[in-house]
Amino acid sequence: KVSPLSQMALRMRANTTAALQQGRAAETSRAAARMGAGSGAQRGARLSSSLRPRGRLAARSAQGAATVKAGIEQELMVDDAPATLLRDDETGGSEMRAKFEMMIRAAQDSICAEVEALDGCKFHEDSWTRPGGGGGISRVLQGGNVFEKAGVNVSVVYGQMPPEAYRAATGETSDNAGMVPFFAAGISSVMHPKNPYAPTMHFNYRYFETDAPNEAEGAPRAWWFGGGTDLTPSYLFEDDVKHFHGTLKAVCDNHDEAYYPKFKSWCDDYFLIKHRGERRGLGGIFFDDMNDKEPEDILAFSTECANNVTAAYLPLVEKHKDDEYTEQQKEWQQLRRGRYVEFNLVYDRGTTFGLKTGGRIESILMSLPLTARFEYCQEPEEGSPEADLLDACKNPRDWC
Repeated sequence: KVSPLSQMALRMRANTTAALQQGRAAETSRAAARMGAGSGAQRGARLSSSLRPRGRLAARSAQGAATVKAGIEQELMVDDAPATLLRDDETGGSEMRAKFEMMIRAAQDSICAEVEALDGCKFHEDSWTRPGGGGGISRVLQGGNVFEKAGVNVSVVYGQMPPEAYRAATGETSDNAGMVPFFAAGISSVMHPKNPYAPTMHFNYRYFETDAPNEAEGAPRAWWFGGGTDLTPSYLFEDDVKHFHGTLKAVCDNHDEAYYPKFKSWCDDYFLIKHRGERRGLGGIFFDDMNDKEPEDILAFSTECANNVTAAYLPLVEKHKDDEYTEQQKEWQQLRRGRYVEFNLVYDRGTTFGLKTGGRIESILMSLPLTARFEYCQEPEEGSPEADLLDACKNPRDWC
């Protein structure tokens, strides 16, 4: 039997599919028009022109292009996102780097299309490249009809990882000698609705490769996948949380029935705000350093996870976006967003890794809510809905 929330997810996806296909066709036409006819040299000149730094950032970008900041080259803002962010010798589509980039670019397009269909407003896009390869695309919808702030970023990074960034990325505690050459590609998103009854959601799926540390020539290379999808409501609706977790469990079970219980527990542990003894939200799934199966198998799992984000989440927003609420309930939402800020700035590996490797700050901090609230010694009233939510954050529950 298909639940009402699952039926809503199917309708929402069907309603955006045609628009997404039209948008891709239009983008293909625009790209062809930009390239136009002519010699390879002419086309190369046009492409080079489209990748020139924009406006007020041009001088800063040109100056930073020849330098390396904490292991990653300075970004060059561009008018249009290139067809690929990979280096020229990695665009054939047979290598995992190319396959993963194709997956995250397609996921960004489809997820943004579905969010725009629900909100009625469009994402703002910023794109950038780096001289030695890599770059990113940030899409942010701010001050929308439904979402206070929603962002979906993709990035491809080539760089030198300092030891502290390597530990932030992997959770390793041992010392690492020297800089570690690395490649990383990922998609990351956070969505903060306006209505306090509609939950916040975060997801991230990524692929890493490292070469031997500079002082350890001949050491083995490493690769791994990571990611997850998690829910952070301000008010607990059991049917909503069961739908969210149930969707993720179905995806996990398609690949390995051991995944969901393992990754659900991992998620509860990862998103713990240690100094408060409570989780950021009500969890979902989380995995990291995953390389215990064939890369193609883990890619297929990551792809299905990314492709089911909207089915798990958007029906909950559709259900609650027009609910009536009080000023006190809005204040509680802002307090919970304060907890969100605390976790992201103190504990989140992705945020820490980005800051320590010199990534683009606006994209790294995109996950933070537009507004948040911090009160001194605030405690919810015993027996209240707010107290129920806090209890579930302190004592993780089973949802399916």
